Amino acid sequence: MIELLESLPLAASWGLFGACTLVIGVLGTRLTHVVDDLADRTGIGEAIAGAVLLGMATSLSGIVLSVSAALSDRPELAMSNALGGIAVQTLFLTMADVVHRRANLEHAAASLGNLMQGGLLLCLLSLLLVGRFSPEWTLWQVHPITPLLFCGYLFGLHLVRRAESNPMWSPSRTHETRLDEPDAQALQRSLGSLWLTFALMAAVLGVTGWLLERSATVIAEETGLSQAAVGVLMTSIATSLPELVTSIAAVRRGALTLAVAGIIGGNAFDTLFAAVSDIAYRGGSIYHAVPDQVSLWIALALLMTGILMTGLIRRQEQGPGHIGFESVAIIGCYAAGVVMVIFGGQSG
Repeated sequence: MIELLESLPLAASWGLFGACTLVIGVLGTRLTHVVDDLADRTGIGEAIAGAVLLGMATSLSGIVLSVSAALSDRPELAMSNALGGIAVQTLFLTMADVVHRRANLEHAAASLGNLMQGGLLLCLLSLLLVGRFSPEWTLWQVHPITPLLFCGYLFGLHLVRRAESNPMWSPSRTHETRLDEPDAQALQRSLGSLWLTFALMAAVLGVTGWLLERSATVIAEETGLSQAAVGVLMTSIATSLPELVTSIAAVRRGALTLAVAGIIGGNAFDTLFAAVSDIAYRGGSIYHAVPDQVSLWIALALLMTGILMTGLIRRQEQGPGHIGFESVAIIGCYAAGVVMVIFGGQSG
């Protein structure tokens, strides 16, 4: 099966890539409804459900792709897929902002949990930079930053949960603020069927990630594109489509906190792509095996997350084009990153 996929002609690889992208997009819409119902049915709330359940499930295709690439000795594709995914998912939140026309999404979805998730994401991204510029020390070919990423993520989720159960700070409510309130219809659904549906959808997303890695490898080899360009401009967007469709579906459903939490929480989980890829990569520290062009996207992700958190705190009700100032700035940051990848790769 693997040999057959690796020998696919370019046209078939594009077809497989498109088919996997379509499957990811369709499943993402349905997944939002399931996770929203699970949040209400279990009582864990939209912020935690979005960060852990939705973020983890929608990230499965991406993490399988990065691990598969690392195992195949393609560290540049593995890391660029992970980091490009964080940036493009933050960009997708601006599209959800456009859909929510009544007010700036960051204003209406103000949540302590989302701010805590944003702080966790900044810490995890900073750890990736520390790994990139620290000495190339490894134990069993694994860099010390890798276990720190796992520990930091789990401890961060614990802090988020504690902050939500015993808040010492809360955003002021306005007429546009949408609270996280359980849906009476969701409470009537079977918890077992919800978990089974969630697990099946997550499994399918994982398989599509493996298929995407195989097709992306052929596309990179046949077209001459760098692995960084393929990872940032193609696979990261394809594997991040669930975040786009789930965020827009959540906004249309009125689950605004879930929409923001799914992106920020998913991004925090996506930093673990790098950690798992480092374990899978047998050539030493994966943080040192990638060029500066890939590391640039860590800095861009930090910048975009910082801007997003500023928007969540500022809570501008209306901005340029009926979206917040942070959405405009995030679009500009991502566009600048794409330009640097395209022209930087050409000059290299």
